[in-house]
Amino acid sequence: MRQDSYDGSATLFLISTPIGNLDDITYRSIRVLKEVDAIFSEDTRVTLNLLNSLNIKKKLISLHEHNEESVKEKVLNYLKNNNSVALVTDRGTPIISDPGFKTVKYVIENNYNVVALPGATALIPALITSGISPQPFLFYGFLNSKENKKREELVKLSSRKETMIFYEAPHRIKNTLSLMYEIFGNRIISVSRELTKKFETIYRGDIKSIVDLIDEKGEFVIVVEGNKKTDEISDVPIKDAVEFYINSGLDTMSAIKKVAKERNLVKNDVYMEYHRESE
Repeated sequence: MRQDSYDGSATLFLISTPIGNLDDITYRSIRVLKEVDAIFSEDTRVTLNLLNSLNIKKKLISLHEHNEESVKEKVLNYLKNNNSVALVTDRGTPIISDPGFKTVKYVIENNYNVVALPGATALIPALITSGISPQPFLFYGFLNSKENKKREELVKLSSRKETMIFYEAPHRIKNTLSLMYEIFGNRIISVSRELTKKFETIYRGDIKSIVDLIDEKGEFVIVVEGNKKTDEISDVPIKDAVEFYINSGLDTMSAIKKVAKERNLVKNDVYMEYHRESE
């Protein structure tokens, strides 16, 4: 088969698949899917639907987050036998909040070619339609599903100057936006729902004004402006600020002293407020 790699040897192709609209598949991706010897996919049922729409018949092998450690060896065996393979996930670009990293790292360590085909991904369309400064930006992906862990993550991110991009599930979207409002303050955001699909919707404005407008259905991308105020975390609740420094390695009293100094407050007042909020 014709190879897209530089030396013509067996190659692992990373192929982006449509996140909604099937017309977003590229001509090059279709050609490579037809030419590879096998396709490793996150969910073979989802990939089979895509291949049927393209009239492509190809051997499918399941590779997902729960079996990747073992299946990566199958990928390598194909390459050792001079067979090229493709890796796809259910929607979008492999490895971006999807499985594939362990496999790619393993293939590279064994000195075989890895070629990525540009294509659909949700984060870039969400960013460039947000109306929020596009660069620099930080792609974070999914926050932790547990609220206490999510809160810790947001506190750590609260001082970042970059525009931040998150993915979120429908049943957690309003909780996440509420936490962002509490920890980040009422920042400008854009929330994209069901990008490229029939009911694509983009909500733009400050967090407070749009949180109640969100239809909790579909897949979401959140774009949040960076911190415009300060390099410190002085705009988050005292409890979260103290816990941020505790998680950074300080003991409780040292963290309380640091927050008091940053905010020009009396240490005992911060101590009392921290323990009051922690009750």
